[in-house]
Amino acid sequence: MGSYVDGSWATAGVPLASTNPATGEPVATALLGDASTFVDACRTARAAQKAWAATPAPVRGRVVEQIGRLVEANKEALAAIVTREIGKPLAEARGEVQEVIDTASFFAGEGRRLYGQTVPSEMPDKQLFTFRVPVGVAAIVTAGNFPVAVPSWYLLPALLCGNAVVWKPAEYTPAIAEAFTELFVRGGLPAGVLNTVLTDGPATFDGLSGALEAGLVDKIGFTGSSVVGVRIGELAGHHLQHPCLELGGKNPLVVMPDADLDLAVEGALFSGFGTAGQRCTSLGTVIVHESVHDEFLARFTAAVESAVVGDPTGDVLFGPMISERFLENFEKHLALIEPHHTVIGSTGRITPADPRGNFTGEPGIYAHPTIVDGVRAGDALYSTETFGPIVGVASFATFDEAVELANGHGYGLSASIYTSTPAHAFRFRERVTAGMVSVNNSTSGAEAHLPFGGNGRSGNGSRQSGIWVLDQFTRWQSMNWDFGGKLQKAQMDTAELPADTEYRLPR
Repeated sequence: MGSYVDGSWATAGVPLASTNPATGEPVATALLGDASTFVDACRTARAAQKAWAATPAPVRGRVVEQIGRLVEANKEALAAIVTREIGKPLAEARGEVQEVIDTASFFAGEGRRLYGQTVPSEMPDKQLFTFRVPVGVAAIVTAGNFPVAVPSWYLLPALLCGNAVVWKPAEYTPAIAEAFTELFVRGGLPAGVLNTVLTDGPATFDGLSGALEAGLVDKIGFTGSSVVGVRIGELAGHHLQHPCLELGGKNPLVVMPDADLDLAVEGALFSGFGTAGQRCTSLGTVIVHESVHDEFLARFTAAVESAVVGDPTGDVLFGPMISERFLENFEKHLALIEPHHTVIGSTGRITPADPRGNFTGEPGIYAHPTIVDGVRAGDALYSTETFGPIVGVASFATFDEAVELANGHGYGLSASIYTSTPAHAFRFRERVTAGMVSVNNSTSGAEAHLPFGGNGRSGNGSRQSGIWVLDQFTRWQSMNWDFGGKLQKAQMDTAELPADTEYRLPR
């Protein structure tokens, strides 16, 4: 398995082995392309895009609908591949595949709702119109922690809107990428409309740069780290393009003194440790009112200690890290723990020398769930995305302090507040900088018809999902039609109102 360009799978490339992070067993051998593979895919997409754009939008919607039905028919098989290749617990993998199905269901209907508007003119015998037109070729680069859900947020609306797509999935998920591509193609996409390029990060950047220089890419969509997002943004800006950037997060969860503590603990447990903390929306810091801090911490600690970690095919809080590279990067972030912090539980890799109770995962790439109390606004741990199973805990005395802690890290993806007071919920919503806010719910979780995205270090204000993503993959075109038989000049030939006889400005 390798790249899929112009209706054919590549038969040559640099071999790369994919392994199951829970067992170490081989999953697939991939053939990685290079920068030229990416450029060739963009050239293929450019050639195929015009005919696809000419296909009526409702017909494109039927293709999207068929893709959703195929994914639904293969839900268990696709979820099993996700669990096997990245170690995501099977229940979460099923939920991720369901997100694809929901997204397809939503955008199938949008094929009949790519509306423009009829706008009144200031002149007689003249009509004004607006139309949505596809941007052209979209280059989509996605991460491997959500290897099918997040790509569907880009691919389905981009295709629906009449664009051709070059998709670069995570190179360490070749089996998932192949299965997902096949489902899309078998849904009825013509050759060249969807091209999948399997390659590494440096080759992707070089290929994207070359494709932009050649005028082959009109829109970039990127989900990944904030550091790489900055480079993608710079590259796009050089070509006067506005990319769709969905980046990292350091998502806060505020616990007010009137919160249901058991519910808050449940939300923090899932937010912080679901997918082993390898989500852009994972909980970074629980911000707890000082009056309930000790009680919350005791209950949260007990919940973490009793949770089962291990075999992702079973009922577990979380499974393995995605790969050795992810565990190594996470372990580097453990150095951010400072002497004034209180560490609850073990840190780092679960091993026979450092075991964990309620663990079902030997062998595999597993990390201990860790709680760090005493986090302060100036700490590196407070402002750094750790992308692993670690949750900080901070305390506050006033609502203003809670808001400052929720915003001060510079990210702005998701935020949550637990409270029984509506005023607290609404004031938090008004003042928090996050693009997504939850009340009495976790920092993680998205629905297919709600905008997804962040601000600040979490993104450039672009939004995915729902009708809002249509603005990423279409451009507005206006048209004026004058049928009066003579040239009418806007702002110059418009009818004037009767002059005010009581007062006129001096000449």
